[in-house]
Amino acid sequence: MKRKICSILLTLVLVLSFGLISAVPAMAAQGPVDLGSAGSFVILAESGITTTGTTSIVGDIGVSPITYAAITGFSLIPVVPDGTNTFSTSVLVTGRVYAADYTEPTPTNLGIAVLDMQAAYTDAAGRTLPDFTELGAGDISGLTLVPGLYKWSSCVTIPTDVTLSGGPDDVWIFQIAGTLTVSNDAHVILSGGAQAKNIFWQVADVVALGSASVFNGNILAKTNITMTDGATLNGRALAQTAVTLIANTITAPTTGVAPVQPPASNITVSGTNAGDVAPVVTGGGFINVVNNGNHVAATQTGTGTINIVNNGGGLTATNTGNGVMTINSTATGFVTVTNTGNGLVNVTATGSAPITLTHTGDDDFTYPN
Repeated sequence: MKRKICSILLTLVLVLSFGLISAVPAMAAQGPVDLGSAGSFVILAESGITTTGTTSIVGDIGVSPITYAAITGFSLIPVVPDGTNTFSTSVLVTGRVYAADYTEPTPTNLGIAVLDMQAAYTDAAGRTLPDFTELGAGDISGLTLVPGLYKWSSCVTIPTDVTLSGGPDDVWIFQIAGTLTVSNDAHVILSGGAQAKNIFWQVADVVALGSASVFNGNILAKTNITMTDGATLNGRALAQTAVTLIANTITAPTTGVAPVQPPASNITVSGTNAGDVAPVVTGGGFINVVNNGNHVAATQTGTGTINIVNNGGGLTATNTGNGVMTINSTATGFVTVTNTGNGLVNVTATGSAPITLTHTGDDDFTYPN
């Protein structure tokens, strides 16, 4: 018996020495945390979303109960709610931007999403019988973590890379009573088919992702989430206060609840002799166009989105599909917009150019000027 006990202890020492936290037979598989309608957002916050630098977001973002004024740095189109729009767009967001003071049903939907976010936090925090407690005294760098429920009574730090190893249906839930800090250049690595959509970080205090760090999973934060310069998140930032970004990349999990649009194409036309540029959306993608040159022609024939900022010369925009076309023109050149499809066209023109609008489609055509 003594030899058997020693053998077991030696095995545990060897396992821990190599940084591998192995599953034990008694471990019960965790079910995923139900995000509800909060899963439709890549960023959802109650008191604001702020960005500086060139941030790139794939997925929808929203704030509630705070208003659109708490979404800063995104150059929203329309800039302010005009009484008709249920969302805005931004060249930084491949998706839609929502706030509590937009037109219904947006306020109602956001209210439900926030309640779902709070319920998801409570669910994750309330899971019992953790498989691992106080692992690494809060420092989990260098470890390989198997699926399961992890619990800490204080803060967690990730100074260097940590690996989550498991299958595509496995679930990780991390219960953190303090802060979560990821150091500069540290990575949360997925292996064995593990998926970001099945990883849940429930954090009772501040979440800070360091410069050039790479993080995977859904962050359920009781307070705020801060991402510093160049940090990348493959997952969701769901904060019960604010989210602060600095030139970051955030992408909703590719197999998560929220539908993920194809990556954006960003086209900038500059110079006095830039010539014609004719971006076309024929599928479900997004094209963001900034025209600082002579002329831009944009055509929407699919179900995607074209965002156009016209600071240059002429603009010709044609919508024959079922998608969204958003136009903000401050230029003095001509503006010609034709809508014959079933999509939404939203035009804001503050320049001195002549404007020609033709609408024969079945959906909305808004021109508030």
